[in-house]
Amino acid sequence: MDPATRQVAEVALPAGSFAMGDAFGEGYAKDGEGPVHAVALSGFSIDATTVTNAEFARFVEATGYRTESEAYGYSAVFHLLAQAPDKDILGSAEGAGWWLTVRGASWAHPHGAESSWRQIPQHPVVQVSWNDAQAYCAWAGRLLPTEAQWEYAARGGLESKRYPWGDELLGPEGEHRCNIWQGEFPVRSTCADGFLGTAAVRSFPPNGFGLHETSGNVWEWCSDWFLPKYYRNSPGADPAGPTIGRGRVMRGGSFLCHDSYCNRYRVAARTSNSADSASSNTGFRTVAPRS
Repeated sequence: MDPATRQVAEVALPAGSFAMGDAFGEGYAKDGEGPVHAVALSGFSIDATTVTNAEFARFVEATGYRTESEAYGYSAVFHLLAQAPDKDILGSAEGAGWWLTVRGASWAHPHGAESSWRQIPQHPVVQVSWNDAQAYCAWAGRLLPTEAQWEYAARGGLESKRYPWGDELLGPEGEHRCNIWQGEFPVRSTCADGFLGTAAVRSFPPNGFGLHETSGNVWEWCSDWFLPKYYRNSPGADPAGPTIGRGRVMRGGSFLCHDSYCNRYRVAARTSNSADSASSNTGFRTVAPRS
């Protein structure tokens, strides 16, 4: 691919250092958000937004790539977003009934057969697995960010803050600064921030580095294996993550995050999923080293 034809804006970040991890002691112990530790990074460029439906469609058109959800024939859709005939609702997740298994759900039909990416071309592509994101990166000449690169970029130059913009969730006039859940999860959303599902990229102001939606909207895949104890001994310079782990790291939270259920839209928060998993709230952005 000719990089000049890629339609995702990038932000060039110089080499720098930051304090990585949860400075407030409010993270989930099982996620291993601590201890806070100093990390130095070489310079890199990172997408200003997550990869959009329109951009992913260009990749698919150019390569004929078939995502894992398409190969499986189904994927996970949040119950209030499902757009599919009853016969396509195959069941729900045990212990998390708000997730439906929907036949025909894929990146091209993110909520089921009666939905289409063409209706929301500038929304983040979703229903993409870690493996699918890697395939896009190979085509685009890019990489998934390491977890350290992601957090450094997501913080936008602010040191040890809770969110990309500071410590308070709402703005001084009560304005919403990210796309997360409002209301009673998972049955009633007030949509106070304007969105039930994903928002188009650039719907919220950028952080200090010019990155949009690093809190909320969609989970973002990182390159690393997920190992909760990794921070205890991770390298101080350009950490690439552990060599083993439980699934792959996801960062940033999503439109379903709420402090009563998933307080992981904080910039230090981390979680994981298996590399072949996909859902209606998971996407990605990419990076490249600077020469």
